[in-house]
Amino acid sequence: MLFHLSAISIVAVIAFLIFYFRQRIFATLEPYLPTSIVARLSNYTPLTTYTFADQAAAGMSSSNFDLEANLGEGSSENRMGLDDAGVEEVRRIMAVERCTFDQARLIRHNRILAKNGIAPDGTPLDRKAITRL
Repeated sequence: MLFHLSAISIVAVIAFLIFYFRQRIFATLEPYLPTSIVARLSNYTPLTTYTFADQAAAGMSSSNFDLEANLGEGSSENRMGLDDAGVEEVRRIMAVERCTFDQARLIRHNRILAKNGIAPDGTPLDRKAITRL
């Protein structure tokens, strides 16, 4: 009985130490692990290589949000492309709501505002908020 208790406590201490030093252990083993495991174990998510031109060709552009005119070759913009999660959400809204790109962006923006407690016109939804003096 005493042997089992001591064995369990040793395993628990080892598990705690591995959990406590997991970042240091992971940093040591990272060069030897495949990239798929590294991406899964770390908080790092690799970016896709979609450029603004690719996203504009996929329909993520309009006259009000013209990617090629504003971010062409002469621009000083150094980002690769739009936010992948945002683009995917706009695509999903366009498919479900059957709306245009600009309408889908507006729906997404209004959802973000509502999630943060802001009305579509920009005023706070909190009754305690002071909006005028």
